[in-house]
Amino acid sequence: MKALILAAGLGTRLLPFTRHTPKPLFTLNGRPVLELTLERLQKAGCREVVINTHYHPEQIERFLAGRSYAMPVRTRHEPEILGTGGAIRNVADFWREDEWLLVVNSDIVTDIDLARVTAFHRTHQGAVTMVMHDFPRFNSVWVNAEDWVSGFDESRPPAGDHRRLAFTGIHVVTRRVLDFLPPAGPAHIIDAYTAMLRAGQAIKALIVRDHYWQDIGTPESYRGTALDHMTPLAFETAFGRRPRTHVAARLLQGDGSDRRWHRLQAEGRSLILADHGICAQPDGRQEADAFVHIGRHLEARGAPVPHIYLYDTFAGLVFLEDLGDRHLQNAARDLTPEARQPLYRKVIDAWVPMAVDGAREFDTAWTWQSTHYDRGVILERECRYFVEAFLNGFLGQKVSYDDLAAEFEPLADGALRFGHMGFMHRDLQSRNIMLQNDRVRFIDFQGGRLGPLQYDLASLLIDPYVALTPPEQERLLAYAVKALSGRAALDVQAFLRGYDYCALTRNLQMLGAFGFLSRVKGKRSFEAYMPQAVATLNRLIPEVGIALPRLQAAAAEAARHFAS
Repeated sequence: MKALILAAGLGTRLLPFTRHTPKPLFTLNGRPVLELTLERLQKAGCREVVINTHYHPEQIERFLAGRSYAMPVRTRHEPEILGTGGAIRNVADFWREDEWLLVVNSDIVTDIDLARVTAFHRTHQGAVTMVMHDFPRFNSVWVNAEDWVSGFDESRPPAGDHRRLAFTGIHVVTRRVLDFLPPAGPAHIIDAYTAMLRAGQAIKALIVRDHYWQDIGTPESYRGTALDHMTPLAFETAFGRRPRTHVAARLLQGDGSDRRWHRLQAEGRSLILADHGICAQPDGRQEADAFVHIGRHLEARGAPVPHIYLYDTFAGLVFLEDLGDRHLQNAARDLTPEARQPLYRKVIDAWVPMAVDGAREFDTAWTWQSTHYDRGVILERECRYFVEAFLNGFLGQKVSYDDLAAEFEPLADGALRFGHMGFMHRDLQSRNIMLQNDRVRFIDFQGGRLGPLQYDLASLLIDPYVALTPPEQERLLAYAVKALSGRAALDVQAFLRGYDYCALTRNLQMLGAFGFLSRVKGKRSFEAYMPQAVATLNRLIPEVGIALPRLQAAAAEAARHFAS
């Protein structure tokens, strides 16, 4: 048996994701669909395979160059895309007169037994075997009571007992098909099959049931197929066996991110699915890649982060440990200041080793957006963000960033000059700190990078979701300084100076995020935390110890907005 894999398609329904990656190289559990198809052909006893290419052929060639199979695998490039019929004609030299060709679409994922397909083809004298099934969304081929194909796409059935079925994209063809294809140019195989039926050539249907079949031709079908492929394996990896019952998925309430979170439950066990979305730019840093690499690194360093069981960063799917629903905001906001102190000390005790040890052997290639917390991040993604998304975008002020730039620049310089460097989580606020059986766990670490540890400490202490009082913050800051001093050499005065700078830049970022999320993303719940964040901003500006008159005026105007 020889086979043709149809891999030349443009994948237009999968745009923008196919701009950089051809559809056959979309992955399931990290493995390209093309690889899965080749393995199925090899298992079925295929002697030789040809793959037609057109779109991003160099990527398919590069993929094949890194692998070997028990059968020869070659490609046939089509400078002009030829369609299914043209592709079959274009490999006419690949199969002899006494042979037939198994043709498989590269964008289907199925467990249909290909050896059974070829064995079935030997049982009849038809020119073609089409593998068919009942798939209502695609049912368009008429098949009679004896399982012979009788027509395509007609609105009315032919005379007699007929049913409408769907073509699976798997067929076996004899060389008789070539007589019904044009001698050159693009050709659609269904046109050839229609002409064959009119000429009296027989096409047999092999009708399959109780099988898995999906195409990955749209983002929705690709995501669904990836979930079908990975979810049972994720449960097996986590709990030792695959679920025997249906896995229920419940969408969880998200926060500021565009990611979608789901709780997957089956047989009394649960996992969390973090869906980052399909990778649109595989040559750049992606959020899902950062999530996986940084999460696994932190766990290896002993940090209390959720265990990642399974992932496919191209599909954007990460299956991880379920830490429950209780986060620090839930636990702390109704406690008295005295009762909050031991809880926050426990958080600091868990954070310090992550901040110090997490920097060891940290590879900046894992990061997303930037490798370090640097001057550019502070000025563009915190200071400018504050001006454009909060002052102007939300409050409607007409503030020029350039008018404040002279004050923002010394802020950036001070945060870095006095910064005590380590692993920086970048969003260490109460909603990203889970409490599981009284154990502190950190989530949402995908923004991690190297930077001043004071930034994370400020994120924790000035967090408006809980709104610790200034005296609480002072006591916890002193506790954190003492805890850090036990792990690393620390210039306490420089650390405290850097804390003031980082607290202010964090506050600017936070207000920018609140403005953007509420105004642009429509997440109006964040507006409830703006007054507290603005009050903190007005408190922090004088504590930095440098003159910031224009920023102070803007902060005062923001306070008047919320007071009115």
